[in-house]
Amino acid sequence: MLLVRPPGVYRAQEDTSLLRQVLRQRGRLAGRSVLDVGSGTGALGIEAFRAGATSLTSIDLSLRSVVASWLNSRIHGISATVRRGDLFAPVATHRFDLVLANPPYVPGVGPMPSRHRAARCWDAGLDGRVLLNRICSGVSSVLSEDGALLLVQSTLADEPATLDRLAKAGLVAKVLARAHIPFGPVLRTRAPELRAQGLIGPDQTEEELVVIEACHG
Repeated sequence: MLLVRPPGVYRAQEDTSLLRQVLRQRGRLAGRSVLDVGSGTGALGIEAFRAGATSLTSIDLSLRSVVASWLNSRIHGISATVRRGDLFAPVATHRFDLVLANPPYVPGVGPMPSRHRAARCWDAGLDGRVLLNRICSGVSSVLSEDGALLLVQSTLADEPATLDRLAKAGLVAKVLARAHIPFGPVLRTRAPELRAQGLIGPDQTEEELVVIEACHG
């Protein structure tokens, strides 16, 4: 997929590819409205549109990502609505049939991720859950009655905690897909700290990605 990616915008990687694969296999997007939250380059929303979605709204806090999502949607012939803002705030009065999320989830070296460095694309606090917790708590407010969330994360950021928080938000959640991938540059660099935190084993060189679906019960 051709994507414009300005410096500082998250590059579509294995997590994006896994969620795109689930989108293609899952189907059921004809005539549906889609929200791509934390859109980055907009790759996930574009994939949803290719799968039959009829409307696409993309949101990101990063101005560069907003520009990238807008440009890439137009390159692919999609009249997406692209907004800058914090998670669901720009669409608080709207409901969507499908919400897509590939948030930062890498456990970081500090309690809060930086907003002014490239690391904001992946840093997510000491436990990797700064954005995951907020998505789990808030997504039901933007889901239509029969809508669904598709979210991708690493198990390093506590998969059971995501399922539990979604359940507490009144949603029924399950894992749709799993994939093991080698550590990338960020995790290789942070391996000593992650081992010290007990998040990875002494010889671990792979992480597991999961795609989680959640919908109203």
